[in-house]
Amino acid sequence: MTDAPWLVVGLGNPGPDYAATRHNIGQMVVDELATRMRASFKRHRANAVVAEGRLVPGGPRFVLAKPLTYMNVSGGPVNGLAQFYGIPADHVIVVHDELDIPFDDVRLKQGGGHGGHNGLRDIIAATGTPDFLRVRTGIGRPPGRMQAADFVLKPFSKEEREALPNLIADAADAVELIAERGLTAAQQQVHSPRA
Repeated sequence: MTDAPWLVVGLGNPGPDYAATRHNIGQMVVDELATRMRASFKRHRANAVVAEGRLVPGGPRFVLAKPLTYMNVSGGPVNGLAQFYGIPADHVIVVHDELDIPFDDVRLKQGGGHGGHNGLRDIIAATGTPDFLRVRTGIGRPPGRMQAADFVLKPFSKEEREALPNLIADAADAVELIAERGLTAAQQQVHSPRA
């Protein structure tokens, strides 16, 4: 089943009010991949928009997806798309914001719990497995006593916005690496200290 396409899901909330918030970085990364593929999103019956194509000629095939639901009910669209395209869990990559990783850092893993992330919680519940891959895109912890729920729904700070294009590009590169070289090789490259 290795010739199955890769389903890359960018988590976030729908609508312009949320587009620039920290919680939507997953969708920003998927938008970057669609730009690289020169593909446009079309509505899919699984309650998501999808863009299909390859990043390089002859390379892996990608189905890029953004659920049209709110973050905490992302599982239905993800499960629907995986079933529609016949994609196994080890070919599903979920790109999401991660409070426990410093801003401007990317970490890769497969499986595990949801760590309190409602989008991941719902995907695990809907698909019946935690074995999908995760591109965990660091947004850091909230300052002072701000609640995490408030922090993730706020736009990035001015300083963060300046670094954001690099973070988005790094996470998009990580998705490409997983598809082309496998998780272990991608982790070795992405997790190594930058020169």
